[in-house]
Amino acid sequence: MKLVLDHAGVRRGPWSLSANGTFTNGVHLISGDVGSGKSTLAQIMIGLLPDSTGTVEKEAIRAEMISFQFPEYHITGTTVREECESWGLDPFPLLATIGLSQKHTEDPLRLSRGELKRLHLACILSRNYDLLILDEPFSSLDVFEKQRICAILSGKTDGITILFTHEQSVFPRSDYIWEIQDGQLHLCGSPPECLARWEHAPPVIKALIERGKTPENISQEDLEAAACAI
Repeated sequence: MKLVLDHAGVRRGPWSLSANGTFTNGVHLISGDVGSGKSTLAQIMIGLLPDSTGTVEKEAIRAEMISFQFPEYHITGTTVREECESWGLDPFPLLATIGLSQKHTEDPLRLSRGELKRLHLACILSRNYDLLILDEPFSSLDVFEKQRICAILSGKTDGITILFTHEQSVFPRSDYIWEIQDGQLHLCGSPPECLARWEHAPPVIKALIERGKTPENISQEDLEAAACAI
């Protein structure tokens, strides 16, 4: 399966975004400053911006899903239990994994933002998609939940997963790293070779590289292994 962008973008007054690139099976991390166009590009990829320019071609992609930064946009059930069932899932095992078993009769919109984000991501990550786009999935999550989500994403072996984030601390193992700079999408490459070229690399990765301890990848386990290397 394949997602191909050919000058896919949008122009809004003096601001513009243009993207070329081919996304294949694996986990793709796209970084960029706030306001660089990450959310806009996510919507272009999934086909939600009718005024976008260029082309987005999808090959052998039959099931696709986008997760927006704010989980409220996705809610359709009037209770937490109904929300799980709307995804075709058995609510009780799912809710047990995220600590919300006792809240199955509550209105999802009465959950805290962090609880709602956990619920939404648990539902999405319980399904399989050929193309899964996650826009700022770590927002509103504590470090423990970020690490748990990263462990799930690091274990994905099928489909194209595209992760848009400006997270600086916790990452899943990624097959490809991209970044948006000056309105353009750039492919840095695959870890570990690409890490020295990653302009938006968090300070800990840059510090490790400066010390000659380039990590094999960008997960917490990879960073710890590099930091402890003799």
